[in-house]
Amino acid sequence: MSKIKARKGAPYARILGVGGYRPVRVVPNDVILEKIDSSDEWIRSRSGIETRHWANDDETVAAMSIEAAGKAIADAGIAAEQIGAVVVSTVSHFSQTPAVATEIADKLGTDKAAAFDISAGCAGFGYGLTLAKGMIVEGSAEYVLVIGVERLSDLTDLEDRATAFLFGDGAGAVVVGPSEEPHIGPTVWGSEGDKSETIKQTVPWNDFRLGDVSKLPVDSEGNVKFPAITQEGQAVFRWAVFEMAKVAQQALDAAGITADDLDVFIPHQANVRIIDSMVKTLKLPEHVTVARDVRTTGNTSAASIPLAMERLLATGEAKSGDTALVIGFGAGLVYAATVVTLP
Repeated sequence: MSKIKARKGAPYARILGVGGYRPVRVVPNDVILEKIDSSDEWIRSRSGIETRHWANDDETVAAMSIEAAGKAIADAGIAAEQIGAVVVSTVSHFSQTPAVATEIADKLGTDKAAAFDISAGCAGFGYGLTLAKGMIVEGSAEYVLVIGVERLSDLTDLEDRATAFLFGDGAGAVVVGPSEEPHIGPTVWGSEGDKSETIKQTVPWNDFRLGDVSKLPVDSEGNVKFPAITQEGQAVFRWAVFEMAKVAQQALDAAGITADDLDVFIPHQANVRIIDSMVKTLKLPEHVTVARDVRTTGNTSAASIPLAMERLLATGEAKSGDTALVIGFGAGLVYAATVVTLP
């Protein structure tokens, strides 16, 4: 017989508050076109993106996270000292250690909250939300702060015609807390590592350490390029459109609802064509509000779902208590989908 005593938390968990931060600088497609042979019409037709936000020197991963998190904590109506854990999903914090989550937890004024970073690309928010739910039900934290944050402008090759226009910067955060009823459904998540080459960093960091310039990409002026995100666009598009719609349907099934029961659909903001294709495949009714925040925010990876959620609630396109299907998918390839009640 085990001598270990189990700890029990809340019966269920729910999102209590949401906050977002978009950098001050708005970058139109015209700026992107200065270094690639394309057109505003081509970018809009392929991605739906019209503008994106790029961070300045002061808008660091930590600074943007703190701004978004402060809004989420206020929206949840709790004090920072009540946060028991801080989970930060990002691929663009360049210090290998320590985790940026520890700096964020301290500057927000939490009482020595557990804090760690996760790397799950564009599915990172869903991964963090699932971890938060588990902590609350298990009893290791009463309130968990989940942040998705990226400075993807630092990882963008502005001479790469296939990706230069895609990425933006920003932070989105939610506070997850206890609930007497289920307001976060079962997560359908997974990975397909055999497709990991379809979205990746151009060169690994250790190629710089070895100092062999012949292995490193150079720009049009012969300067060594900083590592950037590259992808096989058509392969990613097909995977997202055909496979992720199946995952989204599985999440609906796991939550015990149908598309008719939905009020809102918040997919990862990668591409309007992908979003529209998923809406069609899932046969979402016309009454379902669909997030298309990508048009003015670009692809912000882990930040895209909470940023889109925050905007829908701020504009009144969605309201507190609405039932929403959220799904993230990206580099790895990884994915995570669940049904939630909006805060």
